[in-house]
Amino acid sequence: MKVHHLNCGTMRAPGGKFLDGQPGLLRRSELVAHCLLIETGDGLVLVDTGFGRKGVANPGGWLGTPFTLMVGAKPVEVETAAHQIEALGHKLEDVRHIICTHLDVDHAGGLADFPHAVVHVRTAEHDAATSPSNASEKFRFRANQFAHRPLWSQYDEAGDEWFGFQAVRELKGLPPEILLVPLAGHTKGHTGVAVDTGDGWLLHAGDAYFFHGQMDPVKPHCPPGMTVFQNMVQTLRKPRLENVERLRELSREHADEVTVFSAHSPVEYQALSRG
Repeated sequence: MKVHHLNCGTMRAPGGKFLDGQPGLLRRSELVAHCLLIETGDGLVLVDTGFGRKGVANPGGWLGTPFTLMVGAKPVEVETAAHQIEALGHKLEDVRHIICTHLDVDHAGGLADFPHAVVHVRTAEHDAATSPSNASEKFRFRANQFAHRPLWSQYDEAGDEWFGFQAVRELKGLPPEILLVPLAGHTKGHTGVAVDTGDGWLLHAGDAYFFHGQMDPVKPHCPPGMTVFQNMVQTLRKPRLENVERLRELSREHADEVTVFSAHSPVEYQALSRG
C-alpha cells in the first residue's frame, strides 16, 4: 500500500512559545490537520478529512465561529483533502472508505465531500456526535457535517491485541493491514488508526496528544499553553493521560516497528511528508 501524508487544514493559533515552545510570545503558532490517503488494491482510504470544501466556502457556518477564532483557522481550497486527491490524479469517487479518529470539526469537516464513502468510526464516537447527550457534545460536534447522512460503519469495544493495546479491530471491507486502536480520552470514542505499510507500522494517534515533545523517550515535555489546551478539550482525563504514557512506551520500545504521530504536530507532519 502507498501512503500519502496530507495537511488538510492549517491553523495559526495565538500563543507563540506557550503553544509550540519556540521563541516569541506575540506571534501565532502553527498546527496542521494531518490526514492520510492510503492507496489499496480496491480504491482509496482516507484517514480523517480536515476542514473540507464547505469549510472553505463558509468557515464560521461549517466549522463554527468560536472554533475558527480560537485556533486561527482560515481554510483554503488547496489544502482540502478533495483538492489534494484530485491533484494526485484521482476522482473523489475513488475514496471508498474514510476512517475517523474522532468527529471533531477539524477531522470530520470534509466528510460531505465524499458522500459515497463508508465512514468507519467507533460506536461511542458516532453516538456522541449524532445524538449528543450534554452541552459539551452539542458544542464540539457540528450536526451540519453529518446532515448528508454518512454511510456509517460502527465498531464496539470487542477486539484483539496489537503491541499491547486492547480491543483493536480490523475494518469491514478493508485489508487487515489497517486497524482501529482505541485511544479514548480526547473524546469518548477517540481512536488511533494503525497502517502496515510493508516497511513498518504507522500509528495515526489523532488528538491523543498534540505536541511532538510528549513522545520524547528521555525527557517528555509540552509547552504550558498546549498542556492547558489539551486539558480544556479532553472528555476523559484519566484514560487520556494513560494513553499518552502507553503511546510513549510504544514509541520508545518499538521505534523500529511503529512510527507514532499526532494529528496536529507540524514537526511530525513535516518529517513524515518529506519521507
